[in-house]
Amino acid sequence: QVQLTESGGGLVQAGDSLRLSCAASGSFSSYVMGWFRQAPGKEREFIARISWRFGSTYYSDSAKGRFTISRDNAKNTVYLQMNSLKLEDTAVYYCAAARALTATHEASYDSWGQGTQVTVSS
Repeated sequence: QVQLTESGGGLVQAGDSLRLSCAASGSFSSYVMGWFRQAPGKEREFIARISWRFGSTYYSDSAKGRFTISRDNAKNTVYLQMNSLKLEDTAVYYCAAARALTATHEASYDSWGQGTQVTVSS
């Protein structure tokens, strides 16, 4: 079992940048870490994933160009750098762990953090 803890969320203005962190601890069996977000009244949305071994990345269409996922294996931490934030980026952001290298669906991820709130104001 892996425990995931997100941090770095907060209140920012449109156009600002923010970096989220996800610290992993415990027993590892996952190959991939992903970031999701969920806005009020909407389904949880896949943002990006990264593999632990090679750092291979994959982004949703909405994330590419503004968001960057990365990892620091020595710190067992993954990051989500968010630039040019928009009002529609307001959501609770979750990190998650999966075993499938191609995982993009919520059901493919076995372990989840508690989430961190990102609020973008105008």
